[in-house]
Amino acid sequence: MGLHRIKLLLLFTFTGVCTAQNDITLSIFTVTSKSMTVQWSGHSGASSYKITATPKNSPEQPVFAQFSGNTVMGSVNSLSPNTVYTMQLEAMDNALNVLSSAETVETTAPDVPSIDQAYSKTSDSITVEFARVSGATSYILRAESKTGDFFLETAVTDSPGTVVGLQPYTDYILSVMSVNSGGRSQPSYPIEARTVVIAPKLNTSSASNDSILVTWPPVEHAILYKLIMIREGSSTRLVLNTTDTTVKFDNLESGTSYCIKGMAWDAEGRIGDDLTVCQITRPQTPDVTHVQVTPGRSLGIAVYWMMVQGATSYMGLTSNGQNCSTKDSYCYILPQECGQNHSVYVIAYNEAGPSSPSQPAAYITYPCPTENIWVEEPTAGNCSVVWENVPLVDYYVAFIKRDDGTEKSCNTTKTTCQFFCMCGYTYLTSVFPYNQAGTSLFAHVLNYTTIPCCPQDVTVKLVSTETLEVMWSPVKGAELYETTAAHTNNVLHCNDTSPVCALSDLSCNTPYSVTVTPCSELRGCNNTCTPHKHETAPCAPEILDMTQTTNSTYRVLITTPNSPSTNYTISATGRYDKYLCQSINNSCEFTQLPCGSIYEVIAVATTAVGKSLPGYSKTLETGPCCPSTVNVTQVTQAMTNVTWSPGTGARSYIATLRSPHGEAKCHTLDSNCLMGCITCGTNYSVYMDAISSTGHKSLCQYQGFSTSACCPTGVKLYRRTNNSLRVYWRSSSPQAYNHTVELYGTGANYTCFADAGSMYCDIQEGTCGDVYRVVVAPVEKYGVKVTFCLPRTYSVPCPGSNAGMVISRRRRSVK
Repeated sequence: MGLHRIKLLLLFTFTGVCTAQNDITLSIFTVTSKSMTVQWSGHSGASSYKITATPKNSPEQPVFAQFSGNTVMGSVNSLSPNTVYTMQLEAMDNALNVLSSAETVETTAPDVPSIDQAYSKTSDSITVEFARVSGATSYILRAESKTGDFFLETAVTDSPGTVVGLQPYTDYILSVMSVNSGGRSQPSYPIEARTVVIAPKLNTSSASNDSILVTWPPVEHAILYKLIMIREGSSTRLVLNTTDTTVKFDNLESGTSYCIKGMAWDAEGRIGDDLTVCQITRPQTPDVTHVQVTPGRSLGIAVYWMMVQGATSYMGLTSNGQNCSTKDSYCYILPQECGQNHSVYVIAYNEAGPSSPSQPAAYITYPCPTENIWVEEPTAGNCSVVWENVPLVDYYVAFIKRDDGTEKSCNTTKTTCQFFCMCGYTYLTSVFPYNQAGTSLFAHVLNYTTIPCCPQDVTVKLVSTETLEVMWSPVKGAELYETTAAHTNNVLHCNDTSPVCALSDLSCNTPYSVTVTPCSELRGCNNTCTPHKHETAPCAPEILDMTQTTNSTYRVLITTPNSPSTNYTISATGRYDKYLCQSINNSCEFTQLPCGSIYEVIAVATTAVGKSLPGYSKTLETGPCCPSTVNVTQVTQAMTNVTWSPGTGARSYIATLRSPHGEAKCHTLDSNCLMGCITCGTNYSVYMDAISSTGHKSLCQYQGFSTSACCPTGVKLYRRTNNSLRVYWRSSSPQAYNHTVELYGTGANYTCFADAGSMYCDIQEGTCGDVYRVVVAPVEKYGVKVTFCLPRTYSVPCPGSNAGMVISRRRRSVK
């Protein structure tokens, strides 16, 4: 095999399985039905190579080929197609000794098939019929142009096979190759074939509802055209052969679809591709059955017609240029002008185009509404609604509706209508013109309001000292109420939309004339309403002075700015209580005000109209309360302890003990006081000054206090001859008291009593030579012994001396 042939077979390279000894390798390069080309790796020292092809399952003899030591690729020819061979490679030296070997197994391609015939049914394909080859698993169809600028291979599984993607009316050279696992065979003997012409590109249209026009551009290499037309839903065919490129089909059904198939013949008498197009004829002219003016807010017409076959939509057109489109048998044309005469016609449409227009149908619209309406009221309550004349109107209906729901209407051919109108109402008037088509869709509404009536239930109420609240029921037609309060030349105004008004900042204790005037924007105010009189509250009195006349009585002086018949109430309000005082003049007294209290004093004036505002308040402080209890306790003969309960309102106290011999005082914040310089055996008067934080002082007097009797002086102890002891003393009190004498010795204690006026007491001694403490104390009323007297100590000797001797003298503690 030459070098050129080996390069061609590179397109069909396979790699086989090989076994090797030493380091040589073997692979299949190309396979055909008669040969195999193998490739191997060189072996150093080899001078030649031998390839042996041995069939595995065939009795045929092996085939071999030998190559020089510089060759690494070679072919073995004269093989059988579709046969499995074992390919063995041996590397040999000059002595033909095998240095290394390798082998692989591969199958040869099937036998070359033969073409029976080739023909074209479409302009882009050629079908090839060929004889099947044993062992082939598939086939390859090859198409080449004569000029060599086109090459195409197509894989097929069986005969016949078709090559597509070709050009119309073009000559091609075709061949077939068989394929198995080993590779492909050599191409078959070639055959020539030509593709057919293309189908004519049909263009259809329908210029009328009974014809279809078919046109197409000339087809290259075509000498005759064939058209086949079939009506939708029919099996009848119309066949037409022509050399022209334009055909018109007449006498067809309107709104009906027709399908037209077009084909062309070439000079060899072969028919080419076919192309089918469908065309519908234009629809039949529809007939208008009814035109109706539609009711509603917007004036329009509804057009009805009979539907025709094949129509997909309809359009209604009026003589003034309006239209509507729909798929139904009716449509609405909006808006329409009032009071007009027009006509309307309908056109049916489908894909082919429009039908001829229908016969026009005439219609008339509603009359136009009245443009200018007004109400005349020559006298109160006598009203007429008047309007301008409207063309093309047969008669008018006027509606007069009052705002309380009452309604009146009148039919007339004139341009006026009378009605009764009351004050305080709003009347809505409208006029509808009528003709043979009906009435206008809307009418202008005129509002006419009569003058508002005066309110009849006006009430004037005093809500504060200088404010009058005026209330009344709303009246029809009043949009605003003007309320005035007149006093001499001073007039106050209050404007509001509500039926209530507060006239404030008036003068106190003053009569006013109050008038409510209803007003409307259109008709103005009704100035004939009756005024109502009302007086404001009295003026507030002021406190001039407050004077305390006794411990619990206070007088209040006030101003009297109102009429003489005015009553004045003065209140004194404390934290827990309140006192009232009433008067018709400028003074008033509070009696029995409790001590130690602070009161807010306010004066208020009262008349038949009401009460004034409270005047400015002033503070009244009563004197602090005297302590409810005072206790005086004598601590020593010259010192006392005074205690008392707290007095309400008092912050400090001055306690005083007063006697003909003098007085003792103590000023303190506490509720007790220790006072000295007290004279024994004296009656004292007890006084207390309670003082508030602001300096108010209350003088308090309590039950008197008497100090205890004075302790005796000059106490001496004598021992008498009869072993008795005599205690002698001098009385210091101006009043005679019983006395008790107590002797406390180391061996015994003795006690004796002396009546009033006596100044000694005898005691029978049991033991001589003892030391005694002697206490002599007066005994007051109820046997109470004075405990402040000091003891004296005496030593009494045994017989032989008749006088005792004072050894020591000391005070004793008083508990």
